[in-house]
Order: sequence, then structure tokens, then C-alpha cells
Amino acid sequence: MRIGIDGRKIPEAKSRGPISSLDHAKSLGMEGVFFRTILDVSPELDRGIIREVRQRANELGLYLEAGLGKVNPYALPETPEVRAIGGGDTLLGFRRMMESCAEFGINELWISTAGAKPYKGRFGTDRFRTDVSWEDQLEATRRFLLKLKPIALDLGIHLNLETHEEITTFEILRLIEAVGDDVIGIVFDTANVLIRGEHPVMAAKRIAPFVRQTHLKDAYVELVEGGACQKAVHCGAGLVDFPAVLQELNKYNPGLNLTFENDVPRSEWGIIPGEPHLIELYDPEWIAGHPDLSREEFAAYFELARDYTERIRTGEVKSWKQLNAEPFEYAEAVQWIESSRRHIDEICRKIGLPRETAADVCRVD
Repeated sequence: MRIGIDGRKIPEAKSRGPISSLDHAKSLGMEGVFFRTILDVSPELDRGIIREVRQRANELGLYLEAGLGKVNPYALPETPEVRAIGGGDTLLGFRRMMESCAEFGINELWISTAGAKPYKGRFGTDRFRTDVSWEDQLEATRRFLLKLKPIALDLGIHLNLETHEEITTFEILRLIEAVGDDVIGIVFDTANVLIRGEHPVMAAKRIAPFVRQTHLKDAYVELVEGGACQKAVHCGAGLVDFPAVLQELNKYNPGLNLTFENDVPRSEWGIIPGEPHLIELYDPEWIAGHPDLSREEFAAYFELARDYTERIRTGEVKSWKQLNAEPFEYAEAVQWIESSRRHIDEICRKIGLPRETAADVCRVD
């Protein structure tokens, strides 16, 4: 297992560009970079630029991963660049991105079903859209993935669905069954599953055989009136049991890359801290929208959140309002990254998980 970072979220990514971001990642002790989409490397899919990034990653001994974009046709209009790279042909746009990745040995590709929205409660995700049902969105996603399948098989690549805020692990597993695990895998975001009421360790046990990429982050979950508040925090500061999660993942993929997804400096992205995500745990519509959740898992989830809420109440953990009041710029983002790296590295050592560093890769090369 090697430890790396999200190429879109690494501090100063926009100003540095992809090649300089690789050097920056190396200086922060990272062993790889996971660019969210290949268009983050080159918006025009310039083979010369992608080749330079591939070569620089090899020189630094860094793993290189990337992605494509949203595969839910109802969400595709939010990323017009995907259609544009195909000259108006969405499927061709995906093909061109996939071919660019395969040409340079980037064979594990992130995809997602939607994106988070700036609305409170259940409308913060596309799961509860009122213009189209979630079932229709999942069916449209299945059909589109079947169109991508022959391309992926021909190129020898995997398309990995993220455990994103709007989708459950149960639904991802059904999509894998419908389309085939020969082309569809999972990007495990360890904090997002909490938004869907899933216990991180129980979710890991369900999906571990199919996890091929990761977004590691911890989570703050506080029980409040109307449900629970969820906010991403650095690894070790939240309630995710990383020793149990990593042991489960290691059973099936000892060579899995562990990629951090950190918060970005607020000034870089023009972010104004707002309220955390509200999970409407007690709302009848929310409950009805999660038919796969068992009583046992919901009880375990609630106990996990209750214990963490008690830590907040006693002052052991800062409240989200306290966290929002603190500065979060370059120095704080780097601290997030370094704290997460130390936490995960220490866990790997303690429980005896195999660690392959960038130095090991360079020696092999």
C-alpha cells in the first residue's frame, strides 16, 4: 500500500499545474497523486502534456491515477467539458478520455453518479431530486455504463464508482453485478458512506472485494435535532475506524493505493464555511429512501455517532462552529495532509500492512 493525495485538492493545485503538483506532493511525503479527471491533467487531452506528467511521476516514484467524470446522464450537464472533448458527442468524449489514460498506463479510473449540492438536508444530493427519481437515475447510469463497457474491455481499464454522497454501497454493488466486475470497481470514500447512514466498517466489509481506488478522509458526525451533522476532517480526528477498514481492504487488495482527499484552502476556491451536511436520519422520506439499511447497521451507526457526539459535548472534540471559525489556508491544509499521512502510516505499521514507498519503486525501476 502506498499513500498519496487527490490531485485536485492538493494545496495550490490550480496555480502549480499538474507537473509542479507532482513535485509538491513528493515534498509533502506523498507516494502518489490521484487526479480527479484526466482533464485536470490536460483539458485538451494533449498527449505531450500527459506524457510529461507520466514521465515525471515515474521519475519521482509516484503512482498516478485519474478519472473521467459523472456517468449519471441526469448529472452530465453539470460537466459540459466531458461533452465538449467529444465535440458534442458525450460517448466519444468518454472514449477519448479513456484512450488517453490507457495510452499512458493509467488504468484505474474514477467515476461518480453525481455531485454535492449547496442545499440543506436531503436536497444536498441528487438522491432526492423531485424532477427525476433516484431509481430512474440509477437505471440511466446502468445503461450508460453498459455503453462504456466494451470500450473499457478493449482498453484493459477499470471504471471505479465512488461511494459518493448520493449513492449507497448496496446500489453500487448492484450496478457492478449488472454491468460486470471485469470493468466496474469502487473508489471507497471512507467518510461519504456516513451520509447514507452506513457504518464505515460494515460498508468496507461489503465492498472490499471490489475496491480499486480510495478517497481517505475521516468524519465529524454529531447527533442534532432532525438527524446528524457530517463534516470531513483529517484522518484520526473523526470516528472512522481506520485499522478495521484498512485490514478489510488489505484482505483483497494488498497493493491498493491509499489516497487522501483533504479540504482545500478556503481562499484558493473562494469557500465561505457553512453548516455541515445535515443527514435527516429521522425523516420518514429519508428512511424510506434507504430500504437496504438493516436495523443492526443503523443501530451500530447510531452508537458510533452518539459516542462521537459525547466527545463533542465534553470538549474533547471541537464543534463544527469552532472548526469553521478557525483559519484554513495553505498551512492548515498541509497540516491536514501531514497529520493524515502520519496516522495512516502508523496504523499500517501497527497492524502489519505491507507498505511500498516511492523509494522502493525507484529501486525496482
